[in-house]
Amino acid sequence: MGSSLTLPVPETLYATYALALPAPISDPAVRARDEVTRHTGPPLRELVLGMLDSPMLTIDQRPASGFPPLPRDLLAAYGAAASDLAAVDDAAHLLAVRAAFRPGRPPAHEWAARAVAGALGAAVDAPVIDAFTPQILGRDHLRRSLPGPDGAVRLTDWMLLPHTAGPRGFFFTTKGLGRYGLPELQTEDVPADLVEPWGRLLNGLAHRVLDLWLSALHAGALVVDVPEVISVGRRDIAAAQGTDDPEHGEVSVRLRLDKNALTVLPAGDDPAGGRERQRNGGKRTVPSDASPQETAPDSLEALCTALFGTPEGRR
Repeated sequence: MGSSLTLPVPETLYATYALALPAPISDPAVRARDEVTRHTGPPLRELVLGMLDSPMLTIDQRPASGFPPLPRDLLAAYGAAASDLAAVDDAAHLLAVRAAFRPGRPPAHEWAARAVAGALGAAVDAPVIDAFTPQILGRDHLRRSLPGPDGAVRLTDWMLLPHTAGPRGFFFTTKGLGRYGLPELQTEDVPADLVEPWGRLLNGLAHRVLDLWLSALHAGALVVDVPEVISVGRRDIAAAQGTDDPEHGEVSVRLRLDKNALTVLPAGDDPAGGRERQRNGGKRTVPSDASPQETAPDSLEALCTALFGTPEGRR
């Protein structure tokens, strides 16, 4: 239980946001500084203005044909409104806000780039596209996601949790931990009736892993060790959503580093499974008298039941 995973620390992290414009903005850097100064409160305002005055943040405006096409189908899949998609289709110009910063706390590259893009988008009533997800950020979502005076944010405003159906259940992967330099979390073969509770658990686990990661980072670090077995509780889930939960429920899960992702398993699963899987070309191996359907779902169900209780439909 005392084992750890060694994760490499990227030298630099990048954030990119785009605005779909019907016409170019006159002197967008000056406009950005003015809008941020007037509409962004401290201490975020000072961070953003400092980034604007440095080479770490750039604003690039061109005719739409001068940029790669925006991923319209993905924007639609992640909930873009029809009016925003129409604005993307009709955009004569695009404006890209890019920022770079070292991994750590705060994630200045994301906060500054999103704040600048949001300020310009609000000023000219243009859709703001988060290139990382990719997702069109609604005005309320964008404003809510930025840190207040205490620097607090909700992780769920910076992370998506897409899941896709497969032959043995749903495949989950986070989409947002990469903003901070972490591999994304993933789980495969999640039964349909566990989609909602397992999604909640992954939100809480992402918050917990991110907190451990940021706490361990220091200037010049090349690697960070995180525990292989991590506890996640209802309070972690609430914290990811910016709320509180009086319950103390908690379970343990095991992380396995697979290529560029952290696979989430029940804590009792054999950590050698990842090595065995690599030796078998990525295929999972199970005992001859069992199948993945007979093993993994029960384990995930036990974790969800221990954390959230037995759903009404199963009582």
